[in-house]
Amino acid sequence: MQFKDIIGHDAVKQRFIQTVKENRVSHAQLLIGPKGVGKLPMAIAFAQYVSCLDKKGDDSCGVCSSCRKYEKLIHPDLHFVFPVVKGKGFTHPVSDNFIDSWRNQIQSDPYFDIGDWYRTIGVDNAQGMIYASESNEIIRKLNLKTYESDYKMMIIWLPEKMHSACANKLLKMIEEPPVKTLFFMVAEEPDKIIQTILSRTQLVKIPSIEPNALSEAVNTEFNLSNQELNNVVRLSEGSYRKARILIKNSDENAANFENFVSIMRRCYARNVLDIMDWAEKIAGIGRERQKSFLNYCVRMIRENFILNLKHPEMVYLNGEEMNFSQRFSPFINEDNVWMISDELSKAYTDIERNANAKIVFLDLGLKLVKLLRP
Repeated sequence: MQFKDIIGHDAVKQRFIQTVKENRVSHAQLLIGPKGVGKLPMAIAFAQYVSCLDKKGDDSCGVCSSCRKYEKLIHPDLHFVFPVVKGKGFTHPVSDNFIDSWRNQIQSDPYFDIGDWYRTIGVDNAQGMIYASESNEIIRKLNLKTYESDYKMMIIWLPEKMHSACANKLLKMIEEPPVKTLFFMVAEEPDKIIQTILSRTQLVKIPSIEPNALSEAVNTEFNLSNQELNNVVRLSEGSYRKARILIKNSDENAANFENFVSIMRRCYARNVLDIMDWAEKIAGIGRERQKSFLNYCVRMIRENFILNLKHPEMVYLNGEEMNFSQRFSPFINEDNVWMISDELSKAYTDIERNANAKIVFLDLGLKLVKLLRP
């Protein structure tokens, strides 16, 4: 993967290239930013540039033996670590058990998220982790000599999913890695990474994609009118993945909207039996989709509050969402917006900690009854 394959972020690319030219590449870097902005492909492109045998002024050459192997993600000195799940025939799973699926995922859609990844490996109802067994594999690989490149590359996707035992084993390796070993960590929730690892990395912020670059990328892939294109770019808030979801109206986005409308109507009607039915239904969709739904709810509450304040220029809603929100927004105001958001955040935390989903969503629904109609 080359820098030219990544949408926007010219300043970040140039900064990475400059560190290579000046021979001051940090041995452990943590890339953070919103979902769908290209953090993982950026890390891969940077690793490819470092390993390229014929570097150009603004990118790797793309044709040398190293670049050709990077293109297929099969370079022997490129290593990946990512969340995996137990089962599927593995009692102590490590990333290499799923490496073929991982390569296919990146090559088919480098702007994927954790939910996409779980669906790819067929575990939509599970929560993955980077288990303690992974640390032994990392240490073993990085203590080997390089095969072809001057550098060994270790790309860790979502280090916030790392088991504490794994993280603690890696502390010394990250602080004092073997000669010419580079760590690239790609995180979406850096506050969940243990502090001792954070303190050993150089933070690199990957911001939202610039509107012009995002507009050009979307226009290249999809046939939209100017008005449709401008609307998608505005609503996507700099996320290429979100832009594609808005255009394709994915099943997940449509399901989130349907579930949001359903629970808000039932809570407003104070229909406890219907709320119980809804809680039982959503308890069966899988934890990652439940978390996605709760994040969606937080966004919708924010948008409805802004809409209620009569600031439509600051509202990011598509057609269906806007139609519903024009009727619903009067019920989201300064008296309840923060409490509703807090309850949604608490439910998210409970789901993440493997609480009983049916109880969590029933409790959430009953609290929303009081908050929507005090």
